[in-house]
Amino acid sequence: MKTFPSLILSLLIIAISGCANSAKQPEYLTYVKAGDNVPVSQFVDTQGKHIDLAQSNNNKLLILFATWCHDSQRTMKHLVNSNIHLSPNIDIIGIGREESVAALNTFAAEYELNFALVADEDRSIYSQFANAGIPRLILLDADNRVVKTIIGETDNPITEIVW
Repeated sequence: MKTFPSLILSLLIIAISGCANSAKQPEYLTYVKAGDNVPVSQFVDTQGKHIDLAQSNNNKLLILFATWCHDSQRTMKHLVNSNIHLSPNIDIIGIGREESVAALNTFAAEYELNFALVADEDRSIYSQFANAGIPRLILLDADNRVVKTIIGETDNPITEIVW
């Protein structure tokens, strides 16, 4: 008779652990790695200005984000409070995943952003870099090769920006 309660308990433990494993977070895939050429090099910002990364010899920081995302909001606050956005040797472009021009303009005013923002309403830009996870910071060198990618779900991913 003692084996029956043990069997029930064992089955219950297996069932519970199976549920825990099935509720995993989706895997964050990054489609670019250090040394790769940037997959997108031309943009139109929220002001209608055409941006061609090949026209600049600066290092570049691409930030893929969403205005509603707390991690993105925190990253933008840290960026604005750093000296990175003031450097004449770094071009910064914020790419708003599934964001409209109007939403990005409101966000830029609220966070006092001084760099170009690009609306990526259909994820066509974002999907060339990753499958999930925001913010994402993509560091490019002067030749538009990927130097480093950062998933910015940490307290301050700006501290990880080093070319």
